Amino acid sequence: MHPILWLILTILDIYVWILIAAVILSWLVAFNIINRQNDIVRQVTYALYRLTEPVLGPIRRFLPDLGGLDISPVIAIIVIYFIRYVVVYYGSQLV
Repeated sequence: MHPILWLILTILDIYVWILIAAVILSWLVAFNIINRQNDIVRQVTYALYRLTEPVLGPIRRFLPDLGGLDISPVIAIIVIYFIRYVVVYYGSQLV
C-alpha cells in the first residue's frame, strides 16, 4: 500500500475513535458519572469538542430536530467510512 494512502486511512480511523470517545464522554457527563468541574475532564471535553465540532456542527444543522437524540456522530462515522472505501478503491487502481 502506498504510504500516502496508509496515512489517509490512519487519520480517518483515528478520527472515528475520537468521535466515539466524544460520544462516550458526553454520555458519562449526561448521566453524571463524571463531573465537568474536574479540570482534567473539562480539558478533555473541550479538546474533544474542538476536534469534533467542525464535522458534527454542519451535520447537526442539516438534520431535523429529534429531541434529545443526536445521531450526528453516526452520520459522521458513516460518511468517514464511505470516504475510506472511496480512497481504498481509487487508491488501489493507482498502484
